[in-house]
Amino acid sequence: MPPGPLMLDIAGTELTGTDRIRLNHPLVGGVILFARNYTSPVQLAELTTAIHTLKYPPLLIAVDQEGGRVQRFRDGFTRLPPMHMLGEIYDEKPDLACHLAKQTGYVLASELKACSVDLSLTPVLDLDYGQSCVIGSRAFHRKPQAVTDLAGALINGLKLAGMAAVGKHFPGHGAIQADTHVETAVDLRSYADIEKEDLIPFRQMIDSGLSGIMAAHVIYPAIDTNPAGFSGRWLRDILRSRLGFEGCIFSDDLGMQAARNYGSVTRRAEQALQAGCDMVLVCNDPDSADELLQSLQWESSTVSMASLERMHGQPAAQSMAQLHEVAQFIQAVAEIDKIDATPACTSG
Repeated sequence: MPPGPLMLDIAGTELTGTDRIRLNHPLVGGVILFARNYTSPVQLAELTTAIHTLKYPPLLIAVDQEGGRVQRFRDGFTRLPPMHMLGEIYDEKPDLACHLAKQTGYVLASELKACSVDLSLTPVLDLDYGQSCVIGSRAFHRKPQAVTDLAGALINGLKLAGMAAVGKHFPGHGAIQADTHVETAVDLRSYADIEKEDLIPFRQMIDSGLSGIMAAHVIYPAIDTNPAGFSGRWLRDILRSRLGFEGCIFSDDLGMQAARNYGSVTRRAEQALQAGCDMVLVCNDPDSADELLQSLQWESSTVSMASLERMHGQPAAQSMAQLHEVAQFIQAVAEIDKIDATPACTSG
């Protein structure tokens, strides 16, 4: 059974009968996990095994494990720094910051892979303009080159552990204050203004072989009246054709308020897929998930299905217990644990 274009969530720490019915639907190709789905590495490994054995090819399992305030799995996992801390170190010691970013990516991916989680939806490639209430410390830096350097290093760390990367939120969410989770977000800048700054990290990461990109639910009216994730202009014309991106395009959560203005959940999914998304997310709304499974008519292209397959990355080399005996991992964790004490970060 080829992978479907929908990524759904589940209710708790183990699969229920209802979860199994939903996830076995042909339209479902992935699962996104949240903090409510986690109690320990052992429990997580049991859950991911249950999910992966539901069907073949196995469902893609993803999580937002960025670091800082966006880290779903905490107890039993290394506490990862907010990416802005790496940006602060970069201002004084760029080589050290890039080294620590690579170590962070390696630890992040190694721990998730040890629990058979395929993918973290990271890194954030948005620029920190100092005004976004939802991006904030999730961003590496204000300067495009700093974001490019640090994100590239983190991606190299992910790759070292066998994990693909998903850059977000295309084409850039950092210049506006609005939180798309709860309100409509509009960025009034011209394409030229966005291109000369916000698109630089995306362009350079694409040139370096970025595997996935998540589109923003932000409207850029100078380019299109639809949010980027519903816009063929942004996804097909700019991201695919102009920037040459050949990887997997993910929507942001279709349940977010900024997406709800665009009709029923089925209509939202259709718009996102027609615009060029390969996989769309529906989270924290089981009724909408059921409605979508009953009504969506969509057949993914072979190119889209192949890009989804590649997001699985490499299988885990060690269990979590074995990982904690690997010298490279032990050293990386020790360096990450010292980030708070790095002189460039003492101002908080």
